[in-house]
Formats: sequence, structure tokens, C-alpha cells
Amino acid sequence: MTSDVRKQQSAAKKNVRLAKKLLNNALSRGDLFALEQLVLAYNFSLLRGDLVFLNRRWYVTHTGLLGLAHRSCCVGIDVEPVTTFCDPVNQRWAFRAVVYRSRSCRGFVGYGDADPSNVSAVVRGAEMRVAETRAVNRALRKAYGIGICSVEEIGSITALASPTEASPRIRNLPPESAKGNGSNGHGSNGSANGVRVRDRLCQVIRQHGLDAELVKAYAIDFCGTKALRDASREQVENFVVHLADWAAKDRNAVLCQLNSYSRPQAGAA
Repeated sequence: MTSDVRKQQSAAKKNVRLAKKLLNNALSRGDLFALEQLVLAYNFSLLRGDLVFLNRRWYVTHTGLLGLAHRSCCVGIDVEPVTTFCDPVNQRWAFRAVVYRSRSCRGFVGYGDADPSNVSAVVRGAEMRVAETRAVNRALRKAYGIGICSVEEIGSITALASPTEASPRIRNLPPESAKGNGSNGHGSNGSANGVRVRDRLCQVIRQHGLDAELVKAYAIDFCGTKALRDASREQVENFVVHLADWAAKDRNAVLCQLNSYSRPQAGAA
């Protein structure tokens, strides 16, 4: 057995152990076997954010695909809009991407589209960038023979699972501030609005494969309160917008930030 094979097998075992820890041993043997095969075949890593587990399936991320292209010495990716299918007024976009694995490669083509009806609520207004990402992802998956779908290609997290099912640990988030309905301006719609904020946060967590407990600890720090239930609805809304925007731009930086809360205080419920 060569050293490279031993390294791959060691990496696969580490990823399986990490998956059990992050997902509270909720994975079946088949899920763990699929993860092991993906790591062995493509050198993906959960720690790098290459894979996400949603609705009993593994999805590759844009980060994972770009990392694979870099390790495989991909020589270039061309992307251009398909103007025939673009409608800027209605935020409908379509892109064509071509991946070149080598200088002699004729190219692997992938198409991606996006409009308000098939993107998550947290990325509304960024349909053009979503369409471009989807095209690149599809072309990369073709180029490197990856059969599983990328998480950016799915229309909405809520289409796969309800937000409360997606991140059960986030249920402790308050629908509204503990200060009551009057002083905060919540009014009679406070509870409903709070639930929507919580659902949006769950979507962000699932979309980017974040740890719910670490996100909660970061939210407490961001809001500057002793517990998340002490934060106002406006503070929580600002945090959700901040987290969604940052994760979309630089997920690795978000993971580094969350890792600094790996030991949240006991009272941060």
C-alpha cells in the first residue's frame, strides 16, 4: 500500500468521524459509506466545506468543486451569459460555462439559470451571480465525473426540508425579544416576524453547512447580549443579513469565525 493511498484512507476516516460529530450520529451506514467514497475519489473535506448533507443526501459545494479543479490543475473556465434566455427586468439569468481540464481539452459545457422562483430567499437580488455559479458547477461536475448535485444548483433549501427539521438545535431561538410586545415595536405581528427571521437563519445554516450551536454563539456576540433571547428582533435580523451575505462571499472566513466559538459559554441558550 502506497503512502498516498494510506493518506487518502486516513482522510476518509477523519471525515467520517467528523460527520458523526457534526451531525450527532444521525447518518446511516450508507450515508457514511457514500461520504467515504467521495473523499477517496475526489479528496473532498468536510472541514473545508466541500460537502453538505441535506435531506439524506450529500451535495458538493462550489468551494469543493473549485478546490478539486485547482488540485487537478484545471487550465481555465470560460463563462458567458446566454442572452436569449436572460431577462434583467425580471431578474432571470442564464449562463454557459466551459471547463478546460488541459490545454488540449475541447471543453466540458454546463448551463445554469436562476430567477426569483428558483433561488433561496436569502440570495434574492443576486440571481445573476447564482446563475453563473450554477453554470460553473455543472461544467465542473461534468469535467471531473461527479454524479452528485451541487448545493448551489438546488432551488431552495425549504424545498428539501422544513427549516426546523433542517437545524433542530436552532429551535431555541426566540421568535421575538423577551422584552415583550410593546417596548420593542413588535406589535401583534412580532411572533410571526420572529418565526420568519428564525426560518431565514435556518436556511442560511443549511445552505452553507454551518454548525447551529456555533452560529448561535456568534449571534450572541454579534448582538452584544448575554443570551439570544435578550436580543431585539432588529438585532437578530441584522445578524441574519450579515451572516448570509458573508457566507455567500467567503464561507471559509465564516467557518474560521465560528471555530473561535467552539466552546460557547454554558449560559448561551
